[in-house]
Amino acid sequence: MSRVMYIEAMSGAAGDMLLGALIDAGLPQDEIRRSLATLGVPHELHVSRVLRAGVSATHVRVVDLSTAPAAPAHTHAHTDADGRTHVHTHAHGDEVQRSLSDIRRIIGQSGIPPRVRTRAIELFERLGEVEASIHGVAVDEIHFHEVGATDSIVDIVGCALGLDWFGIEDIVSSPLNVGAGTVEIAHGTFPVPAPATIRLLQGAPVFSAGPRVELTTPTGALLISGCARSYGPMPAMTIGRVGYGAGTRDFPGIPNVLRIVIGDRTAPLPPERPAQDEHAVLQIECEIDDMNPQLFGPAVDGLFGAGALDVFMTPVQMKKGRPGTLLTVLADPDHRAAMTEVLFTQTTTLGVRIQRVERETLARRWEEVPVAGGMVRIKVAERDGRVLNAAPEFDDCERVAAATGRPIKDVQIEAMTRWRQGS
Repeated sequence: MSRVMYIEAMSGAAGDMLLGALIDAGLPQDEIRRSLATLGVPHELHVSRVLRAGVSATHVRVVDLSTAPAAPAHTHAHTDADGRTHVHTHAHGDEVQRSLSDIRRIIGQSGIPPRVRTRAIELFERLGEVEASIHGVAVDEIHFHEVGATDSIVDIVGCALGLDWFGIEDIVSSPLNVGAGTVEIAHGTFPVPAPATIRLLQGAPVFSAGPRVELTTPTGALLISGCARSYGPMPAMTIGRVGYGAGTRDFPGIPNVLRIVIGDRTAPLPPERPAQDEHAVLQIECEIDDMNPQLFGPAVDGLFGAGALDVFMTPVQMKKGRPGTLLTVLADPDHRAAMTEVLFTQTTTLGVRIQRVERETLARRWEEVPVAGGMVRIKVAERDGRVLNAAPEFDDCERVAAATGRPIKDVQIEAMTRWRQGS
């Protein structure tokens, strides 16, 4: 089994949010501080517990201890006599000129493990290529501004250290909420997502929901797009650790958090049966009147685990006036032995009746829609290309409701509204 991490970016992503989620999941603070100190970049790592719309999460803030003023940087470009364009960053008069070679040196001379150094440098090299393409200059001429600042270097290297500490072999991410509105960057006012962010997210699924602010930053886009191998719903896995990383703002009703789930991959459930008008199945039944009712639950779970298509119970009146339960199982013919094995070992029945029945089914498929607080799958049933039924997956709605404090029915209504708008 491989170690996998699932990232839920329902409220976007930023470097400090991912680092906070890794610390929240159990990344030792003392160990991460010692490793980051070897970068030689003067800083302090402030870690605190906060609430975001009622959800407890870990917030990380990096304080730059260098002599440069702790004020927002601004960037300008100029063209020299040879026609080459140079991009520079200033912070109230003190020029900050971290080129790609500067960052390679900072990370390369640090005391962090070689594999972590390699991953962090590769991330900055990817960012350099993106910045160079945006500004129309060579990579070696780029001087990073926001993402080259101390806090971003610490966030990116810290996240690389965290992934290595947990032994993450695979990363899957949900679609990213990029936010909306506009954002002020070095070159002026731009629509969200900013130029670097949208370039980094090419090929990744994104959506816009919630407050009209930037929710996915360039650093967050760099980390997720540079590390995730795939995007979509949570993979089949055994959950080991869960962590919540907090964003800086607190939005009412929408937890501004990034959640990670770390565990071991498991074999995925078999895909739902493809559409077919007619299909022969076995109907296996038995009446039970002498079993502890608490044992029905494990028996039903065992039947589904063995491949049952459906299991249901009906109250019946048995001989001598005793109340009993009719246990009915629907299964493929090739699962007959598995079904009877569960019934005979996990219930008190002495015999079962089996008959072959025909059934008609609608074609079924999943679609996923964003709601405030996460993603919800919609099960769509159709026939001959006509959609006849659609319903939100209850487990997804329940998860979003628990994370946001909203009523489940409100999440269901929003999910169906979103689906209808996009269908």
